[in-house]
Amino acid sequence: MTDTWNPLLRDQIAWHWDNQLRPRISGLTDDEYFWEPAPGCWSVRPRGAGALPEGAGPAMTIDFAMPPPDPAPVTTIAWRLAHVIVGVLAMRSAAHFGRPPTDYQAFEFAATADEALAQLDAEYATWLAGIESLGDTGLTRPCGEAEGPYAERPMAALVLHINRELIHHLSEVCLLRDLYPHAHREAS
Repeated sequence: MTDTWNPLLRDQIAWHWDNQLRPRISGLTDDEYFWEPAPGCWSVRPRGAGALPEGAGPAMTIDFAMPPPDPAPVTTIAWRLAHVIVGVLAMRSAAHFGRPPTDYQAFEFAATADEALAQLDAEYATWLAGIESLGDTGLTRPCGEAEGPYAERPMAALVLHINRELIHHLSEVCLLRDLYPHAHREAS
């Protein structure tokens, strides 16, 4: 067999990204991006409208609380994309592949759907390049302290986890996008 583990792990998410996820969210509108499908949704909002005061950082902020309320609020497409961009991809690329550090408080969240998709594409490309840079040998090294209780797990386990996270959360975005036109149908 000529395939090595590194291209197999990259191809798993790249195929799903290229053939299912990314085409389904292409052309996302600002109305869809900010649509709140239920009362009390968490979203991305102008600073001062959400959890942090105006002038305390980036122009947009993400609704967030620790611990999260029970039941957890329904989240908008904007919130879900922000979570994927920052929590799933950017923070991991910063911890493992030299991306500048970021977190939910410091990140410049997108104010439009187009900006969010551009951020998503950039963070995905950084993550994929980072995986490629590991080669097969790097996939066997421990994740390290950035992954907390999973520090001793191999990088391959982290890559598989992030693949699942991307598929899971971006599938939720696709479902919300499917629901949007049904919620906005005009009465005939």
